[in-house]
Parts: sequence; structure tokens; C-alpha cells
Amino acid sequence: MKTVLVTGGSRGIGKAIVEKFAKNGYNVILNYNKSLEAAQKIENEFKNIKIFKADVTNRKEVQAMIDYTNSIFGEIDILINNAGTGCTGLLQDITVEEWQDVFNVNMNGVFNCTQIVLPQMLKKHCGKIINISSIWGMVGASCEVAYSASKAAVIGFTKALAKEIGPSGITVNAIAPGIIMTDMVSQYTLEEFEDIRNQIPLGEIGSTIDIANAVFFLASEEANYITGQIISPNGGWVI
Repeated sequence: MKTVLVTGGSRGIGKAIVEKFAKNGYNVILNYNKSLEAAQKIENEFKNIKIFKADVTNRKEVQAMIDYTNSIFGEIDILINNAGTGCTGLLQDITVEEWQDVFNVNMNGVFNCTQIVLPQMLKKHCGKIINISSIWGMVGASCEVAYSASKAAVIGFTKALAKEIGPSGITVNAIAPGIIMTDMVSQYTLEEFEDIRNQIPLGEIGSTIDIANAVFFLASEEANYITGQIISPNGGWVI
């Protein structure tokens, strides 16, 4: 049975990813940082899920999480770097602390988890790394410069690492979701929803399941010849 580590797995897209893999028989480590109650609720629903609190920006905590995973389920076969945070506002109004926080979580967290997991994948000469970027990492978003830049960095990281470790039998890909129905998006007004829908060729805002399905495919053997790719489930909004 393969082992999957999902960072930021207690809510939204991360939760859908965790549940997708658990329902399909994978051993899953659900990483969370602040949402203990939500993480425990998911863990109680599945026998093959274990939760672990770790701040992905903290190297020692990430190492402890990897060590725990190895002791419970064995070495990690699939790493899904999903943990993320945002920052909205005009660039001139963003503080240095806000900018650094976004990059620490969205990019440095990906670096920390990947670098610590990588040696065991290299030893086995196999593994799959899937990073969650964003449509805004592809095209940018006004008033979300920090978020867009950090998610663009994830895309560059994905492409470069895919070339670097492809000869070792490891694939590295990214998912760049469009507008997805999460807690953040649910705060939009009805008028904002309608405006967004009118811009999407398929006429619908995506669901977390849409992203989980794409991640699950990239983690499967059917995607063994896919690496260095950025797949963007966005309903045709950006093509």
C-alpha cells in the first residue's frame, strides 16, 4: 500500500485530496498547522489516515513529520505540497512581514518538504511530487502580487526539479487551480459570482473534487510519462 503525505490537508482543496486518496486505499498523512479540530474529524472517518501538526516553514517540524510518517506507514511514495496562504491588497500597502509570510509558506514550505522527502525517493529510484500552484501563478492577479509571485515560483521550481530528478525515475508536476469553491471564495457576493461565471467558458466555478481528481491522476501509474507539467483545471478561463 502506497503512502501519501498531503500538506495543508485539513480544509478546502487539501481535504478533498486527502479524502480522495484515503477512499482509494492509500495510507495518508494529513499535515495541518492550526486546524486541529478539522484534521481530527477527517482522521476519525478513515482508518488509513494519520494526522500530524507541523509548520511547513519550520525545518525541524517537517523533519519530525517525515520521521513520524516513516515510522507509521513507511517511506513516502507521493508528496503533495498543498499548504498555502494568501495576501490581498495593493503592493504599496503590503508589509514586509506579509510578503515574507506568503513566500515562506507557499514557496519555502514546498522547498522544505521536498528536500527532506527527496533522499528516500532517490534511494528507491521512484516517487511522485505534486505541487499546488494557482492560475494566478500563470497569469498574475491584480491586488495579489505576493500570492501570484509565490505561486509562479512554485511553477518554476516544478519545471526545474522535474528536469533534475527525472533521470532518477521521479516525476514532478503542478496543479494550477482556477477559481475553486472554498471558504475563501464563498465570501464573494452574488454579483461577483455571476461575473466570474460569465468569464468561464464552462460556466461553472470549480469544486475541490475537480482538483483532487487531477492530483490523483498525476499520482497514478497512468501518469508515469508526465513530468514537468502545469495542469490548470480552470473551466477554460485561462487557455
